[in-house]
Amino acid sequence: MKLWAGRFAKETDSLVNDFHSSISFDQRLYREDIAGSIAHAAMLRRIGVLSPEEESLIHSGLEQIQADATAGRVAWTEDAEDIHMNIEKLLTDRIGDAGKKLHTGRSRNDQVALDLRLYLRREIDIIAALLTELTESMLSLAQRHVLTWMPGYTHLQKAQPVSFGHHLTAYTQMFSRDLDRLADARRRLNVSPLGSGALAGTPYGLDRAGVAAELGFTGTTLNSMDGVSDRDFAVEFLAAAALLMMHLSRLCEEIILWSTNEFGFITLDDAYATGSSIMPQKKNPDVAELVRGKTGRVYGNLIGLLTVLKGLPLAYNKDMQEDKESVFDTVDTLQKCLMVMRPMLETMTVNEAVMSQGARQGFTNATDLADYLVEKGIPFRSAHEIIGKLVLFCAQEGRALENLTLDELRQASPVFDDEVYGQISVEACVRKRNLLGGPNPEQVDRSIALTRVFLKEISGRFAAAKMVEDNP
Repeated sequence: MKLWAGRFAKETDSLVNDFHSSISFDQRLYREDIAGSIAHAAMLRRIGVLSPEEESLIHSGLEQIQADATAGRVAWTEDAEDIHMNIEKLLTDRIGDAGKKLHTGRSRNDQVALDLRLYLRREIDIIAALLTELTESMLSLAQRHVLTWMPGYTHLQKAQPVSFGHHLTAYTQMFSRDLDRLADARRRLNVSPLGSGALAGTPYGLDRAGVAAELGFTGTTLNSMDGVSDRDFAVEFLAAAALLMMHLSRLCEEIILWSTNEFGFITLDDAYATGSSIMPQKKNPDVAELVRGKTGRVYGNLIGLLTVLKGLPLAYNKDMQEDKESVFDTVDTLQKCLMVMRPMLETMTVNEAVMSQGARQGFTNATDLADYLVEKGIPFRSAHEIIGKLVLFCAQEGRALENLTLDELRQASPVFDDEVYGQISVEACVRKRNLLGGPNPEQVDRSIALTRVFLKEISGRFAAAKMVEDNP
């Protein structure tokens, strides 16, 4: 018999049982559900609802259920619908009537909201640690390639020369923002909804603040209806995850391009590539392609949950059961992608000579040649036109700007002199851009150092929050 069956005159149809049940996926919340129940039972003892003996029985019974579940010795049942009722039924079966008192002063509505917050808090910590490791790895790779020249692109057309180190630190900036967003999302979700009941609280005089503190929360929700119906924290996590996946996807797109024969900038390690079932020569960047592809499912999870929530009246509705699979899938997807990205990048070979040759092609020094004329007193728009005509001439002749003779340059403008050749080498073009955030090697080193300071600071924020939670 279901724990809520008193009002019903007949059994639930088996099709409804199957359709209604969430235990197939929400069983992964058993640790969080048990932690919440232990804290709730301790509070019920403090306010006199449970005797010390009853609370001790409940506590030890829940700990044993957790040990059994962790060891795979628990058979979750669809008849008990979800993780909350499965655990309550198991507890009552094991310890008797004391187990029936555990649900005093709470509802599954505030229970599930609590469990999901606890779950996301833990998983965000794991994701942040994986992302920090990836970012640190990319900083080390960038440090090794501060002097590895490569073409920078706009519109996927060669634009100006940069270094591979500078290119990589663009992604470390993206990942730094992702870490900051995850930390903010974690801070906002870290309030306890327990005590909200079904939607209107309870008359038992619950010590909400005490339970919140015991579970490591920094506060409690301030409206019982919002406490059970709010899933902003889940949406915010999914949004941060979608942005992070977008950044990973952009990096993977470049890895895929760079590993082609046409680019040849990198060679992926055999352990992080796959072959073809029919073409023996193939070495496919499938890891990068899968990360790029999995970005779509994370986007879908975000849009899916937003769509579920957009028309719901207050307070709790069964639609909200659809929140968990979106969150679980995103957590799993994100963690797997982060775990595979770092070794893929660490083991790839950077073909420095090919990159450098690419930086010397495509007139990447044209802007610097125009800047040279500006320094000689020619207005920029006029300089732009002069160099544009020289580029057209070189393109027609199959030559590079630096290969033009001084006489040829002077035919375009008489201000050219011998100094020009030292101004338009790839290295000179990069080194001249010596401003904060620029590709000059000293500035790239500075960016790397500042990002490492940020990583230390953000890691400290996560560690400090966890220390408070572990020692309430």
